[in-house]
Amino acid sequence: MADSLLFNPRTYDPAHFDPETRRLLRATVDWFEERGKRRLLEDYRTRAWLADFLAFAAKEDLFATFLTPASAAGRADQRWDTARIAALNEILGFYGLDYWYAWQVTILGLGPVWQSDNAAARARAAELLAQGEVFAFGLSERTHGADIYSTDMLLEPDGDGGFLATGSKYYIGNGNAAGLVSVFGRRTDIEGPDGYVFFAADSRHPAYGLVQNVVHSSKYVSEFRLERYPVAAEDVLHTGRAAFDAALNTVNVGKFNLCTASIGICEHAMYEAVTHAQNRVLYGRPVTAFPHVRRELADAYVRLVGMKLFSDRAVDYFRSAGPEDRRYLLFNPMTKMKVTTEGEKVIDLMWDVIAAKGFEKDTYFANAAVEIRGLPKLEGTVHVNLALILKFMRNHLLEPVDYPAVPTRLDAADDDFLFRQGPARGLGSVRFHDWRPAYDAYADLPNVARFREQADALCEFVATIAPDEAQSRDLDFLLSVGQLFALVVHGQLILEQARLTDLDRDVLDELFSVLVRDFSGHAVELHGKDSATGAQQAWALGAVRRPVVDEARAARIWERVEALSGAYEMAP
Repeated sequence: MADSLLFNPRTYDPAHFDPETRRLLRATVDWFEERGKRRLLEDYRTRAWLADFLAFAAKEDLFATFLTPASAAGRADQRWDTARIAALNEILGFYGLDYWYAWQVTILGLGPVWQSDNAAARARAAELLAQGEVFAFGLSERTHGADIYSTDMLLEPDGDGGFLATGSKYYIGNGNAAGLVSVFGRRTDIEGPDGYVFFAADSRHPAYGLVQNVVHSSKYVSEFRLERYPVAAEDVLHTGRAAFDAALNTVNVGKFNLCTASIGICEHAMYEAVTHAQNRVLYGRPVTAFPHVRRELADAYVRLVGMKLFSDRAVDYFRSAGPEDRRYLLFNPMTKMKVTTEGEKVIDLMWDVIAAKGFEKDTYFANAAVEIRGLPKLEGTVHVNLALILKFMRNHLLEPVDYPAVPTRLDAADDDFLFRQGPARGLGSVRFHDWRPAYDAYADLPNVARFREQADALCEFVATIAPDEAQSRDLDFLLSVGQLFALVVHGQLILEQARLTDLDRDVLDELFSVLVRDFSGHAVELHGKDSATGAQQAWALGAVRRPVVDEARAARIWERVEALSGAYEMAP
């Protein structure tokens, strides 16, 4: 029997979506399955551009259906629906990050357009989507990275109300083929934030120079240069501070997709790894007969389930967001940092089991082991997101407010608030509902209760011995605190989703045994930091806990893992 918690192409039927969404998701799965594993791996090795996939997407109107918001739609089934976007992320990650990447950077490229009041640019984007074109997000630069304060893309007024743009961009996905590139720059005649401009460029224009693909991959991560590129008034998407806000708000929308791509990668790799381990005989015994192998695969399985639970619940908060509810601003860096680093752990655990098999050219796993590393790093670094998460810690842990309950959001609605988020500031004023009831609902599970002890201890830390002024400048110390806080938030949304989906209690308790170990590990790390005070060191050791061991529960989890052997294998 297929595991209902993991995506399996053999049994996939997204019945919770409307008929057209179901058809498109299933058609995407069928397209990959019909191509087969040999072609999938060969295209990856030869770094072939994704022309066949993009032709399929154009034929099915896939991107246009999923990425045209209702405000620009020409058909009733077109909308910006984060739930079905997440579902497609998972499918594309399952078959290969290169496919997901072309789709992901199209989402980023559309962000500034759909946030713009420029009706002509919006109509142009909708038409390009209908034609099957991809998009690009021209923000990063070789020298400055994503430091948009220091952009060297310069726009010189041309005297007729437009500009001539000159400068380079770097790390720009789809820069080789995008029908529209949303480019961030600054005017030469206005100093400071008021001079920022977001404008639309065309990669086929003679003044657009494609320099190179900066990676050896089917992902075309381009460097391009504009040389006196003519920017007409109808090409301008945002000016001044609104351009700055559009950049950050686009990241809020687009980089959320990292989590579900990571999930898809781990799911495909897990089928391969468990099947191999179960059928591999070592010293006269199946590899899976060894206790450490069972532990590693079981840990990988429950971590992966946790990734899915957190990400699914985060979708609900994105879809229910509004000017008075900005909780998504915490859950977004959590998906970018916590879920994707969990993905790395899942792959590493399985790789320790399958060992040399994980390098073989005829496995998906060999690709997964490489590509899983990129996801935590596609949005700056883990450190950037941890530092962002810390901004919410006190309000989240100590100062909850009342919010109406957020339901599961699988309805066919347009998530229009994501394109009218407003100014990208005021993070310290974001408030949260009380995290404790999610834990209270499962207080009878031994490891949830034990982790709750650690979460309460963290509240005590923040209330009584929080980092002082000097420690607040010690990012190395703060990041350890951030890891502890992230675990509490991770556990909270996992528990909320577990309750909404009636998750198997064995799976949940086994997952929290892992989280108890993780919290203890980060507490010990904090204890060893150079700037930790004596009180903080004592607190750290006092927060260490041992998970509650239950051999019968562990055996039942192993049965679930073992059942993955042979449950899915991609056609040759």
